[in-house]
Amino acid sequence: MTEDSAHRLTTAEAADLLGVKAATVYAYVSRGRLTRRPGESGRGSTFDAAEVEALARRSRRESAAPQGELSVRTALTLIEGDRYFFRGVDATELAASHPFEQVAEWLWTGASAPGAHFTAPPDALAAARRAAGALPPHSGPTDRLRVAAVAAAVADPLRFDLSTDAVLGTARALIPTLVGALTPGEGTEGEAGGDASVALRLWTALSEREPDPAAVRCLDTALALLVDHDLAASTLAARVAASARSHPYAVVSAGLGALDGPLHGAASALAHRMLVEVTERGAAPVVADRLRAGQRVPGLGHRLYAAEDPRARLLFELLDGLPQAAPALAAARDVVATTARHTVLPANVDLALAVLTVGAGMSAEAGEAIFAVARTAGWIAHALEEYGERPLRMRPSGTYIGPRPPLPPP
Repeated sequence: MTEDSAHRLTTAEAADLLGVKAATVYAYVSRGRLTRRPGESGRGSTFDAAEVEALARRSRRESAAPQGELSVRTALTLIEGDRYFFRGVDATELAASHPFEQVAEWLWTGASAPGAHFTAPPDALAAARRAAGALPPHSGPTDRLRVAAVAAAVADPLRFDLSTDAVLGTARALIPTLVGALTPGEGTEGEAGGDASVALRLWTALSEREPDPAAVRCLDTALALLVDHDLAASTLAARVAASARSHPYAVVSAGLGALDGPLHGAASALAHRMLVEVTERGAAPVVADRLRAGQRVPGLGHRLYAAEDPRARLLFELLDGLPQAAPALAAARDVVATTARHTVLPANVDLALAVLTVGAGMSAEAGEAIFAVARTAGWIAHALEEYGERPLRMRPSGTYIGPRPPLPPP
């Protein structure tokens, strides 16, 4: 027996270790979960013992997950006790003391990145702007982000390189490309300039008002707070795409597709419009109209927090120091107080984001764009994790409830 064959298992031995039938072992081979080699005599198959043992350990962990729900192991974000943490660090403390770029780098690599700066490649930015510029005039900022992601992918012939360094390079280029595509024109990095932070460039793209340092810092903190939040719907969509080994641009496109809904990324737009109405009519009639119509009051409550959303708490503290945000902030507090007469529902980050966009003179859709730019960093972080897992593992089985075959053709 050679030294190499001593570490090989027969099909029967592999099946016994995995606790499955021999046919299932070959099914694992066809799905890419195991690799096989012909036996020394040319008959049968052999399997690497370490690879089989690793698959057995993964299978035991997966079988121990709660039945009926998808469980994904991640080292990125923990939500616990009305707080949330990025790689073990309190996320609100991190966002309060570090710019968005450094928080993104921490989530991606787990390493400090002082002076981190993101730059859009000229070719990708030009392609993204041309694609976004071809949209109808009524298109919103998130519409521009979606087509920009596709255009940037086409401009990158190396997009299929899924090595960690290549994916990180794509992330650092894609985020400023998306922001740059929000600004019409053929320039390279937008009116704020290529040396500006992502927050300053995003402010310039979304608001016609002159940015002041305190307001831009508030936007920068919002970006840092929104980088990731465990397995939200868009993040799960991004991980499914990464599980199929889609390139990072396609992963971000999957996330952007799932983001488009009133219960996720578009929630801040509903809160924005509500706050504008409250400043004109008062909180009581506006809240009453929504309840009478059977609608939820946007920007209140969160299924993961019993108390106030920690992201909203930090943003409100910063917004309290912005004079231009005072009317919207007062309106938000009136909404919370009005609904508390019957049900105590603390503010969530969508309401805080709405205060920011109203106070900055941005459109109602700006909050979703801010959310999307920030969460792009999180989707990339989850993609990096998923690329390290076995491919196509997120393939649940459907429970068929239709008519039993065979039926005659219609």
